[in-house]
Amino acid sequence: MKLLLTCLICGLLSFPLFAQTKYAILPKPVRLEERSGSFTIPAKLTIAVPANNADVRQIARLLADQLAKSTGYSPNITTGKAAKGISFVSAKGPELGAEGYKLTVSPKQIVIMAEQPAGFFYGVQSLMQLMPAAIFSPAKVDGVSWTVPACVVEDQPRYSYRGSMLDAGRNFMPVPFIKKYIDLLALHKMNTFHWHLTEDQGWRIEIKKYPKLTQISSIRPKSMIGRYSDNAYDNKPYGGFYTQDEVRDVVNYAQSRYVTVIPEIEMPGHSVAVLAAYPEFGSNPDKILEVASKWGVHDDVLFPREETFRFLEDVLTEVMDLFPSQYIHIGGDECPKTQWKQSRFCQDMIKKEGLKDEHELQSYFIRRIDKFISSKGRRLVGWDEILEGGLSPNATVMSWRGIKGGIAAARQNHDVIMTPNTYCYLDYYQADPKTQPIAIGGFLPLEKVYSFNPSVSDSLTTDQAKHVLGVQANIWTEYMPTTPYVEYMAFPRLIAVAETAWTPKEGKNFDDFKQRLDLHNKRLDYLKVNYFGAPINNSFPYQWPKK
Repeated sequence: MKLLLTCLICGLLSFPLFAQTKYAILPKPVRLEERSGSFTIPAKLTIAVPANNADVRQIARLLADQLAKSTGYSPNITTGKAAKGISFVSAKGPELGAEGYKLTVSPKQIVIMAEQPAGFFYGVQSLMQLMPAAIFSPAKVDGVSWTVPACVVEDQPRYSYRGSMLDAGRNFMPVPFIKKYIDLLALHKMNTFHWHLTEDQGWRIEIKKYPKLTQISSIRPKSMIGRYSDNAYDNKPYGGFYTQDEVRDVVNYAQSRYVTVIPEIEMPGHSVAVLAAYPEFGSNPDKILEVASKWGVHDDVLFPREETFRFLEDVLTEVMDLFPSQYIHIGGDECPKTQWKQSRFCQDMIKKEGLKDEHELQSYFIRRIDKFISSKGRRLVGWDEILEGGLSPNATVMSWRGIKGGIAAARQNHDVIMTPNTYCYLDYYQADPKTQPIAIGGFLPLEKVYSFNPSVSDSLTTDQAKHVLGVQANIWTEYMPTTPYVEYMAFPRLIAVAETAWTPKEGKNFDDFKQRLDLHNKRLDYLKVNYFGAPINNSFPYQWPKK
């Protein structure tokens, strides 16, 4: 595989920029060789798949269904090989890997070759992006020349982890939008959806053993409006949660798009919503709390008592039954130590366990949870604060406070997912704040997002860099009360992250990316994505700054 990748990169470096919009594939393939002519999609199209391969047939069905919607044709799926249609052909070697593919388009036929179903799926995404943008229409489009330009594409991802986090804790995101978001991740060959499900401001997942988590913890009494400094509220109760059946439905939907869903259950901080329903897991069982309405970080946190660990193990047991993902995210970030410092119980525990301070007490907390998650055959992942006080043995680190946490973890031979706020926080402003709806702050224009190199090769050795599994874009929703608002902040910057995650560093070029993006925006228009710069932007009620 290494030899193939080297050859592909060399071919890429010798290939001119994808200036011709007919080859506007995003993310950019490792290698694309232009050929003469084009394939015309016939009204009676045959799509051939390998025999006895249900997964590949399902991928072919997704392609056939989309073709039927946009063209009005009725593609026929068969087994074997289509002499004048589209053929899915199984490769017999390790060259392409688990997610790689080879796509060959000639005037006579189209062949997608892959070793694994994920490779076929990504080959289909590239094939559809070679078709007219109208392929993404939900209804038949007349007057389109349904042709595919001839070419050969050989492609495989740079990183195995390519993800996006969406915060449903601050503002609840309905299931239809979650599915749309997953579709958009899959279109751009991103394979992980990190679902942020619990927060100080709301608990969003049904847990059968603890019904008050949805009866009480899912509803806050009011929400902040305007800027944080305005300290203004709407005085309207706000809530929402996902039933376990809805969660299963989303997970299954994502699996059909080769997207893994990773749940995040915050601990020990960002847990005011839990304590509003179950105060016995905090500093004082008699303390009356409301689900937090104010954004930011709160002093009320979970305490490392045995009953707290039993609660968390019960919750995680139900969560792991719903999510088959290898990783279970436990947060671990922004946990104030104020109450622990003031607590005789916590101070006695620090002495009893031979800990140095409250940071090591948090590491003790995380290690307890890590041991439980590992006992279930899963792996713990947390934000980079889990480095403080000592890293738990099996933990994977998401580096969000810049790249230093990721570098430190990789140097300790721990796996790392790079998601620094300096490049990957898509809740930051993307243009002059004076011209934009209210955001949390910061400034991350598209070019800055695109420039990120997750492997930080200037700071890690070759072996250490292997611990960088990939990259993730994060979307925190304090200032995104509607789904069009989320799309506005996410796109096209999320596509830039997708290209960073997929395309070799040597193959990236921002000017070329922008050229391909110009055509790609037409696809997003058909998909009704409210991207930054879209013609439909002004029809949505953003929170604009006061003049």
